[in-house]
Amino acid sequence: MAVNLKAANADSLYPIAGLQLSVAAAGIKTAARNDVLVIHLDKGNTVAGVFTQNRFCAAPVQISKQHLEASVQTRALIINTGNANAGTGEQGRADALQVCQSLAAELGCEVEQILPFSTGVILEPLPVDKIIQALPARQAADWSTAAAAIMTTDTTPKAASVQLAIEGHSVHITGIAKGAGMIHPNMATMLSFIATDASITRPVIRQLLKEVAELSFNCISVDGDTSTNDSFMLIATGKSTAPLIDSVSHPAYSVLKQALLKLAIELAQAIIRDGEGATKFITIQVQGGRSVDECKQVAYAIARSPLVKTAFFASDPNLGRLLCAIGYAGVQDLDVNRVKLYLDDVLVASNGGRHPQYQEEDGQRVMQQAEITVKILLDRGAAEATVWSCDFSYDYVKINADYRS
Repeated sequence: MAVNLKAANADSLYPIAGLQLSVAAAGIKTAARNDVLVIHLDKGNTVAGVFTQNRFCAAPVQISKQHLEASVQTRALIINTGNANAGTGEQGRADALQVCQSLAAELGCEVEQILPFSTGVILEPLPVDKIIQALPARQAADWSTAAAAIMTTDTTPKAASVQLAIEGHSVHITGIAKGAGMIHPNMATMLSFIATDASITRPVIRQLLKEVAELSFNCISVDGDTSTNDSFMLIATGKSTAPLIDSVSHPAYSVLKQALLKLAIELAQAIIRDGEGATKFITIQVQGGRSVDECKQVAYAIARSPLVKTAFFASDPNLGRLLCAIGYAGVQDLDVNRVKLYLDDVLVASNGGRHPQYQEEDGQRVMQQAEITVKILLDRGAAEATVWSCDFSYDYVKINADYRS
């Protein structure tokens, strides 16, 4: 029931030189689909990652962070769906390492050069043998097939691609993502892998990823639950003829950042559009705050509220729920008399209460739309932030009640 979301055409997704994709069916949860993806990298790449801040972070997250910090050249990423390998203790870490060791032996590289990722059911042991046995049988894949292989409760594969020019040289960026439930920062709750053929030094790619994540995957929420397995990876293969980007002051840095940010926002929004049971795509804009964090605080109070989200599902302009969420967001010394609340172009509340010209039929008109913008003017500063969210439907409860079935 994705909201205005279509799967990317496979022909529109650019291959990235210096990177090969392959998939396999390990039968982790079902035998009817590919559930393992391997991203194999040529030498000369740089890789950066940002990960969940959940204290129960999954074993593959722990191992990937350790391997990235080892300052060795990454040669492959391996992703499985159907099992999160989270809440699995020391055995989970050993299992993740065993998968890495198997792939490293095949590729003739060090185990630290393999980064593992998992998604699926938490608190269940990883079926290591199934994954290892499936690796030799994996088949070459394109980005569209790769996006489908990492899905869990997603209804549509999520992929995007862009081509740009840097100082007259062609550069490509292609990325995939998965996520539909248990979506909330920090960082955002999902898996995403974006690759470019640009050349970027390690310190610069880390800064680039951090900036892009903050404005894309850290601005979404389906249900307020931050997962144990969040990972957002950026790969630069260095195979483009464009010049090396070796500092944030390099003229090409901002050009690449804008293209990458546009693609990351598209993938982040796709996660919200495909939120479990979602029927509405909601943009929450908070302006006039004293800081970006303050603006996000207000936006997420709305995005997380079950009462707000169910009202959107019902197309019910019970908009006092929005005011309630703004009020309990935790903004210190908020003067509610200066706050204005808009639903699209309809001014709903001002001066601490219902706007005199507001008519419920105007709110009803907006609430019936598939895409809605909530705008809050705090009138206490110059900062602003935008968060994307969705409604709660009956299907959200059904999907999560039946998740392990």
